Amino acid sequence: MPPRAKKPASSETDARDEIARLQVTIRHHDALYFGKDAPEISDADYDKLRRRLEILEAEFPHLKSAGSASAKVGTAPSEGFGKIRHAVPMLSLGNAFEDSDVGEFTDRVRRFLSIAADQPLAFTAEPKIDGLSISLRYEDGNFVQAATRGDGTEGENVTANVATIKEIPKVLKAAAGHPLPDVIEVRGEIYLGHDDFRRLNGAQEAAGDKIFANPRNAAAGSLRQLDASITAARPLRFFAYTWGETTNLPAQTQSGVIAAFKSWGLPTNPLMRKCADAEALLAYYREIGEKRSGLGYDIDGVVYKVDDLDLQARLGFVSRAPRWAIAHKFPAEQATTTLLGIDIQVGRTGALTPVAKLQPVTVGGVVVSNATLHNEDEIARKDVRVGDTVIVQRAGDVIPQVVSVVLEKRPPGTHAFVSLTVCPACGSAAVRDADEEAGTADVVRRCTGGLTCPAQAKERLKHFVSRNAFDIEGLGDKQIEAFYDDGRIKQPADIFTLAARDAASADKLAEQKGFGQKSVDKLFVSIDARRTIALDRFLFGLGIRHVGEGTARDIAKAFGTFDAFRQAVDQATKDRPGREWQRLTTLPGLGPKSAETIITHLANRTTHASDLFAASQHKPITQMLTGIKGVRAGAVEALERAFANSDALVAAARKAAASPPRECYVQLASLNGIGEVAADALIDFFAEPHNAKAVTDLLAHITVAPYQRVAATTSAVTGKTVVFTGTLTRTSRNEAKAQAERLGAKVAGSVSKKTDFVVAGEDAGSKLDKARELGVAVLTEDEWLKLIGG
Repeated sequence: MPPRAKKPASSETDARDEIARLQVTIRHHDALYFGKDAPEISDADYDKLRRRLEILEAEFPHLKSAGSASAKVGTAPSEGFGKIRHAVPMLSLGNAFEDSDVGEFTDRVRRFLSIAADQPLAFTAEPKIDGLSISLRYEDGNFVQAATRGDGTEGENVTANVATIKEIPKVLKAAAGHPLPDVIEVRGEIYLGHDDFRRLNGAQEAAGDKIFANPRNAAAGSLRQLDASITAARPLRFFAYTWGETTNLPAQTQSGVIAAFKSWGLPTNPLMRKCADAEALLAYYREIGEKRSGLGYDIDGVVYKVDDLDLQARLGFVSRAPRWAIAHKFPAEQATTTLLGIDIQVGRTGALTPVAKLQPVTVGGVVVSNATLHNEDEIARKDVRVGDTVIVQRAGDVIPQVVSVVLEKRPPGTHAFVSLTVCPACGSAAVRDADEEAGTADVVRRCTGGLTCPAQAKERLKHFVSRNAFDIEGLGDKQIEAFYDDGRIKQPADIFTLAARDAASADKLAEQKGFGQKSVDKLFVSIDARRTIALDRFLFGLGIRHVGEGTARDIAKAFGTFDAFRQAVDQATKDRPGREWQRLTTLPGLGPKSAETIITHLANRTTHASDLFAASQHKPITQMLTGIKGVRAGAVEALERAFANSDALVAAARKAAASPPRECYVQLASLNGIGEVAADALIDFFAEPHNAKAVTDLLAHITVAPYQRVAATTSAVTGKTVVFTGTLTRTSRNEAKAQAERLGAKVAGSVSKKTDFVVAGEDAGSKLDKARELGVAVLTEDEWLKLIGG
């Protein structure tokens, strides 16, 4: 079962390990849900994973690797339709599943904006329609274009199909007090009502055609018809609830703009309501939950938004969602079935994931036959056995998880699950990485075969061509499996030489089973279309551990070009800290700041007062560390647990002091959205000769385009590296960071020679001292605001 959102980290080492595991797990589920349309866990559990990661990164900001927890807003558009690039990205929403999450959301908004609890702050609340997101473009009031969400940046051009939907006006009507803008992108949800869904499935069954699993799938399938006449025959409906690009807005509040939409003739949800606080939002949620079954259409929760648009602009966005909105989901649905078997899947990083094979069962209107078992510890904790009757649950359009076992129905003769010690794909040892000093083991068991394991190699290739990486149409999982097995594609570069090798080969691809000349030609065209690739997609496609889409995007934003990024990694490799430094700064219960203080203190005393110190070296560690400023009792206890005596501690401090992290490593790890975990993963990836060669071979056949910001803003701080320290009085530090990023600045967590500005608020500490030491420009909050025109 995914970790509980509220669970505190017991130590920094535990947090580091858990962050790494969470990032791997989230990337795995992102790939399944968005890349393969084959998710294993519920929306609720996915968002618990993300929330847990956010809590850990907030508690240990220097470990932050936000990109791996960001990044999923949909799937890349299908090649069956033309593509439309969204002028304003179509992002998804963060989720809440408990009442306390809603209170945390409203409190977080107030903290970010520095709005006191007794000051008014209005929100809107509305049902969350379970349909297909769409963006409708109107120019001079005339409908001109429609696009699906796609991957949030590009969507499918479904203009002809949307034009057949009767509820969507082809011309907006001007209304008193609500002037029509020259251009506006109206966004909302296309859906299918319950009665219409039943009639559609009845007609499908009578015609011998496919029966749709639920209204959402039916709506999506209806809209994505290449023949618009099929869409026209389907009773699709629409609710408008937000907007994208516009020349001007008719109101200054969310509720005011939606009222204008209604006056223009757009269908809006009449259940939308303004609420004053978290209590009112929760009351609305309960009210809608009671009405849910009688609404006539599917909803999976309630959406809350800050009403004031100026406040929305100040709040801005994280990488995948707005800070000013959240979706409060309804509880997951459950069913009971029989566990027929447990399969082990090998992922591209070698992770062995157990998957439950179920007697097919309907859960929330969807027939499912697979469920996630997460890992062997969870199997043992729940005592899941083949033959058991199990409770499975799902929330949203996903494959469920196994929640628990119905022990009273357990048949005789069942056996406890035995963990694999060898990889089922290559026979190499399968192990759980252990930290012997901390006494912990990774929850994930991994194949040690690495580059020799065919399962890992195939999964890396599947990831490389997936929709959110290189997005090569015609290279699906089956094709990758077949091409790898017959030797046509062993590494990414082979994809881009496939056509040339096929032309020179007697064993033509067009002559193989399942292929023809037309499909082969189409495949080669798709491959050629990806010979130029955006930097963030390229980095994500490499499949580097701990580097998800969000982290790849953050790297691309920070460096702009692959050459600049590669140079930074090479420099960081030379400046990477030694093993003892890493051990001490990640010691459970110690913390990096306390560790650095102790390292410096002991190393200096050992160096400069050796005779005096030698006399006290055999004293207890507690006595030796007494009086060191900033060292808590808990830190001393952590050291006493880790070291047998003061001699061992001093020796470790000496080694650590001799190999601290230096400037280039610190700069890479402190970039917003990267962190030490991702920085180490990048260094390890490019240090492996096979990986470095594979990238070099690939670059001989493709061009990596510089990162392009969507609607980028040029300002006095564009491209500058900024560090904020101390307490800001005119805005919160989070808001200041967000504003700096919107203006094109890079926000870092530590000061180095390459820092351009340090913005120092009240009670600024060591970062201010470091800036003065290095001669970095220091700005007051007022000077910063003047510089950016705030």
